[in-house]
Amino acid sequence: FEGTGAKRIDLPTYAFHHQHYWPPVVARPGDAAGLGQLAVAHPLLGAAVEPAEGEGLLFTSRLSLASHPWLADHAVMGQVLLPGTAFVELALRAGDEVGCDRVEELTLAAPLVIPEQGAVQVQVSVGGPDESGARPLAVYSRPEGDAGLPWTQHATGTLTAVSAATAALELGFDAVSWPPAGAEPVDATDCYAGFTEIGFAYGPVFQGLRAVWRRGEEIFAEVALPEGVEPGGFGLHPALLDAALHAALLAGSGEDGGLPFSWQGVSLHATGAGVLRVRLTLGENGTMALMCADPAGGLVARVESLVTRQVSAERAGASRPEHDALFAVDWVAAPAAAAGEWEVALLGADPFGLGDLPGHPDLAALAEAGVPQVVLAPLAVEAETPVDEATRAVTARALALAQEWVTDDRFADARLVFVTRGAVAVG
Repeated sequence: FEGTGAKRIDLPTYAFHHQHYWPPVVARPGDAAGLGQLAVAHPLLGAAVEPAEGEGLLFTSRLSLASHPWLADHAVMGQVLLPGTAFVELALRAGDEVGCDRVEELTLAAPLVIPEQGAVQVQVSVGGPDESGARPLAVYSRPEGDAGLPWTQHATGTLTAVSAATAALELGFDAVSWPPAGAEPVDATDCYAGFTEIGFAYGPVFQGLRAVWRRGEEIFAEVALPEGVEPGGFGLHPALLDAALHAALLAGSGEDGGLPFSWQGVSLHATGAGVLRVRLTLGENGTMALMCADPAGGLVARVESLVTRQVSAERAGASRPEHDALFAVDWVAAPAAAAGEWEVALLGADPFGLGDLPGHPDLAALAEAGVPQVVLAPLAVEAETPVDEATRAVTARALALAQEWVTDDRFADARLVFVTRGAVAVG
């Protein structure tokens, strides 16, 4: 410091305060090619493996709030869930790799919970084509770091190619003259505060609903990605498509908080959209169809049918497997020594020849005669009955008996045992 005028001074009398400005460390996928895999340039998929035999592909990924922090803005019933629209994005991207640009159908079986700490491993399997060229698809996950836990299946579906007739379909509404003529505005002020009250705590990334209008059974919406959220890398950003569904919830046609359950006929016609003008057409039994366009009127995406279902807080977290949980269904034999000590009665006819047992035509007669320890209820149908009719008949009888049984205190200390023959345990 010679010649600079610098001089020694006393240190401050208070402790130094440290504040770091280093950006958070974000996990990045490694070199897939160096691991003998196929690289997949997509934010939700890391790599793909082509089996030595067969024509399918297995895509792998790893999701966490550290690597994908925007997912934290999709909180449902107190859980961070992978959006249903992200499953669609996974299916579309997997289909691109095998020459299928249409999600013929996609059914979501279980929510995928993103943990607060750690990560989940994800697999997307695409099978070989059938005679028509359609390929089966399935999505699985399990917590990272515990190979002993089973994989949970979250979605199944079918991938196909867009037909020439589908590709030629027009948008069906004017996305340039906006809003459409005759559409009445729906107040969207503070809509996300209202969504929070019914369990949908959407963060900034998923608060993309800008305006809503309604014209009969048609709902029109304008949605946009928030500033700073880029659509790059996605075919259609899940948060953008999810915001389009918020319009149905706001307009009173979203089943009071339903999550996407069954998608049909999903096709993507343009990528990189940051703003959408959407028409939702309400159908029978709570279904809806979507047409998504850019502000210039170009078709971006099409959903021929979407069904939503309500989800409870218990269901939202039900996909978290636990150690030593029982995931199989199996027959458990009754102890032979104890069987002879039970008081047993028969309910209804005896098609299986169960022996000389006290019989009663219905539960009312049984209760009047005195309830034994065990009541046998045979479930049988005529051998010639078609499978669908037999299934309905047996299920209806079992349900009716069970409902009557549990609502009558006289049967509280007894056991109702359904007797079948030729049944198969399916796990």
